[in-house]
Amino acid sequence: MKKRGNHIDELGRTIIAALGENPGRAGLRGTPGRFMQSLKDLTRGTGQDAHAIARSGIVADRRRTMIVVRDLRIISLCEHHVLPFFGRCHVAYVPDQRALRPSHLSKLIDSYCRRLQVQERLTKQIAMTLWETLRPRGVAVIIEAAHLCMIMRGVEKANTQAVTSTMLGVFRTNPKARGELMRSIDRRLTANADNRRPAKKGREL
Repeated sequence: MKKRGNHIDELGRTIIAALGENPGRAGLRGTPGRFMQSLKDLTRGTGQDAHAIARSGIVADRRRTMIVVRDLRIISLCEHHVLPFFGRCHVAYVPDQRALRPSHLSKLIDSYCRRLQVQERLTKQIAMTLWETLRPRGVAVIIEAAHLCMIMRGVEKANTQAVTSTMLGVFRTNPKARGELMRSIDRRLTANADNRRPAKKGREL
């Protein structure tokens, strides 16, 4: 019986051979294993319980201020072409007795990113998990990302970015709350944000 590691390497060799290359040549001898290991790492969130990750980071918070976490860097694999898409995620919520530790917010986002994904579903999954676990007054998630499937193939538009959003609670029903949110992050929806660090901001609603 083949060991699992050998089986995975063999799958990598089969793929490389199908591309017309020789997986046994000097430059490619270790590539099948590295290739398959990188795919495993990029999809390690598959099967993880993102709701459990969120629940483990909940803390009491009696404030009624908007919490905004901007410029969380993300990378995921497009499920259509298994090519990366990458960019920034902006998250806002208005607590109602509960808040989430920033480290657990990052873990939650990473859990959903490390799967075969589409950007629209990723945006909604993050928002719905926060909505269902924190039960806040409102949640908003905005993702801006560049897709290698657009940059390297197909339309080949190097500077194209996709922006997706999910608004729940007060961010959907209250124009004032939505306006505060957009004023907090819209200046970040540009390439000039590259050198800025993630920031948090609270604002009474």
